[in-house]
Amino acid sequence: MELSPETLEKLRLLEEKFAKTGQGLNTYLDYLLESNYLGYWDYIQLETLLTLQRPKTNVPDEVIFIIYHQITELYFKLALHELNQVADAEAVNADFLKEKIFRVNRYFEALTHSFGVMEKGMSRAQFLQFRQALVPASGFQSAQYRIIELASTDFINLVHYDHRSSFTLDSSIHKMYPFIYWKSGATLEDTGEKAFTLRQFEQKYDDEFIKAGERYASCNLWRKYKQLSSEEQNDPALRDAFRLLDLNVNVYWPLQHYKTAVRYLAGPPDAAATGGTNWQKYLPPRFQKRIFYPELWSEKERLEWGKGWVEETIKKLREEG
Repeated sequence: MELSPETLEKLRLLEEKFAKTGQGLNTYLDYLLESNYLGYWDYIQLETLLTLQRPKTNVPDEVIFIIYHQITELYFKLALHELNQVADAEAVNADFLKEKIFRVNRYFEALTHSFGVMEKGMSRAQFLQFRQALVPASGFQSAQYRIIELASTDFINLVHYDHRSSFTLDSSIHKMYPFIYWKSGATLEDTGEKAFTLRQFEQKYDDEFIKAGERYASCNLWRKYKQLSSEEQNDPALRDAFRLLDLNVNVYWPLQHYKTAVRYLAGPPDAAATGGTNWQKYLPPRFQKRIFYPELWSEKERLEWGKGWVEETIKKLREEG
């Protein structure tokens, strides 16, 4: 069979490419002749993926709990994939930012819906059976979620609401980090001391979070937005995308987590979270007043942040019994 000029040219280019490795083209052609065809199961590592669910008990619904949390972490990874592309870009424009934010919004919408499925997707009795096997682990310990926050906004917006006025935009990450909002979410209600879950989390990730805070200080999503021209910053679609991201990450997602916690933990008496987190005060958005982009919201919207959504959710839960 005679080879076409196009094929011969590609062979020449391959020869040049593989010559850089110190091997000739024939070495790689021999490999191709011996290698198997790629299957879908091999490409996505299906067999390995399906072995990653390892329950600690024999309670059937524990597998559901594990899978939905793994799904959540995969969506977090996708969101970080987009945010890091923004952070690493030398220059951005409005269209580039919209594309990336649209993607992150879709990821959060999908994972919020996914967690909503789990809200009614397990037996409460079975959950209460296996949940103690998780102690002291907690969804609170999701490092990827914390890094998504750092990549999305200026660090000062993540400082606990009660301490935020003590700092400025230019305050050092080291000084602000001890007051980051989520540290107050895993304290023992009777003493105010740090729960073991928080101490364990800090030991593993404090250095990484501080480094991430410093990395994103000048290239987080909001910093990139502020680099745009005034005309691009006033793009209605872009501003709406930022506002929706604020809601998705800081209202809809934690609210869905809260709804799920209410269904499985609410009493009387309320069950304690496995990590010792004070979930009743930590998860509702109105208590945190964590807003990535305060400049894009009115004073009234900031003051009532999340209030309406929480009240509506509680009303629906009561109606459902």
